[in-house]
Amino acid sequence: MNGHQNKIIFTPDQTRQAIAELAETILPSITDPTQWCIVGIRRGGALVAQQLQASLNAKLTGSLPIGFLDITFYRDDLSTIGPHPVVGNTELGMLDVEEKNVILVDDVLYSGRTVRAGLDALFEYGRPHLVKLAVLVDRGYRQLPIQPDYCHMQFTTKHQDNVKLLHDDESALTLVHLHD
Repeated sequence: MNGHQNKIIFTPDQTRQAIAELAETILPSITDPTQWCIVGIRRGGALVAQQLQASLNAKLTGSLPIGFLDITFYRDDLSTIGPHPVVGNTELGMLDVEEKNVILVDDVLYSGRTVRAGLDALFEYGRPHLVKLAVLVDRGYRQLPIQPDYCHMQFTTKHQDNVKLLHDDESALTLVHLHD
């Protein structure tokens, strides 16, 4: 595997628990669920957002709506990812972000460029009242002035390493550290 090693950071059960704990840190901010929504950045952020929504909805009176953003065409490195980028779907359905409090969700925060692209994509659909960033893991090495409002874990890596959220058909999420 190109000299790379995988080290499991969170098993599926630990990932579920980490997302539940992340939900607990977010919960005090949500005083009126009708004014909030969750938007996950595809791919890993969408997976975290789904479980985060379930954890939050279990504790709230009311239900937080959810949507998903594909940021492919908002990336600042689009020209470097090849002539035929894989484009996913943005699924906001009836979700109206105008003047809402949005919890923007990603799995791993690294350079900040994915989140910047997510913000650009989000504002194409309206002007939120505020946006809070929730991430499962912050691995540092920021290139843009973006910080999470809610973060389950800071994880130290080497710059060239990778941290990925893997999933199976049962929606079990495994967080792995790929390193030399």
